[in-house]
Amino acid sequence: MSNKILVTGGAGYIGSVTVWALLRSGYEVVILDTLAKGHRQALPETCTFVKGDIGDTSLVRQVIRAHGIERVIHFAAFSLVGESVEHPLRYFQNNLVQGIRFIDTCVENGVTSFILSSTAAVYGDPVHIPIVETHPLAPKNPYGFSKLGLEQVLTSYRQTHGLNVAFLRYFNAAGADTMNGIGEDHTPETHLIPIIFQTALGKREKVFVFGGDYDTPDGTAIRDYIHVSDLAQAHIKVLERVGGGLKHLAYNLGIGKGYSVLEVLTMAREVCGREIPYEITGRRTGDPPILVASPDRFHAEFGWEPQFGELRDILASAWQWHQTHPEGYQGEARGTA
Repeated sequence: MSNKILVTGGAGYIGSVTVWALLRSGYEVVILDTLAKGHRQALPETCTFVKGDIGDTSLVRQVIRAHGIERVIHFAAFSLVGESVEHPLRYFQNNLVQGIRFIDTCVENGVTSFILSSTAAVYGDPVHIPIVETHPLAPKNPYGFSKLGLEQVLTSYRQTHGLNVAFLRYFNAAGADTMNGIGEDHTPETHLIPIIFQTALGKREKVFVFGGDYDTPDGTAIRDYIHVSDLAQAHIKVLERVGGGLKHLAYNLGIGKGYSVLEVLTMAREVCGREIPYEITGRRTGDPPILVASPDRFHAEFGWEPQFGELRDILASAWQWHQTHPEGYQGEARGTA
């Protein structure tokens, strides 16, 4: 089997951290990214980078054949819940329609294994906590629907074409890969932890907390945060075994602990030693009140434990990155392998 891995969306936050982890593990990586959301500066200067779209069938075919690609990790997607509610067609077109075209092109050109970057958003409002993989799949926003749609398409290609597939359902990715200087830098930024630290650095006036009237102990939404480097290592674990048959198709990736927005704010203050003003405002459409993973299936099958099992450590890595990158990747030179 070829040691070359095609990573779509590899210049994005989770994608770029995974690219560095793959290179350290001895894989040859080919990255396909439009750079509409990602950052070339987050990648090694010497990596094989192709600027392009997953929906460009001719380009995808050329990349797969030129590099002898047999395995794919698919990160490329729009991923803002609020934006998906406002512009559902954009999400269905980019994530689902283009994603289906990409999957079909991959299969037609010899790809045998496909790992999908999926999401806890496929579950919708939880019926029980923690959420297990057999939980009902009932997304409440177009982003979640688009990811669930790709899971179903891949299941079909598994049945009809023998494609080896795995769905990694992330909860809240957070933190920074401080070894390689990779952190969170989105435009616009909607994720809580970078917004908190941008506020601590004086880049924002305050943190807006969406919803203070949820049925939770302090009224704010509760989420399960997993360090981005732990996510990257989990992808490699699956990559090593996906071709030999996995026990399941879907795996939750979280740490199995939930923290409210106000708890994250309090701990972030302790980590950075600064005041972080905030204001509670209305709920954001499409946000469930609580999302906490049961990662037991992944732990049992792969013998995996997160290196960053505590929120404080995740926050500390993020704060370190934001201090050294107050403007994000703007003006930063490319990394080296």
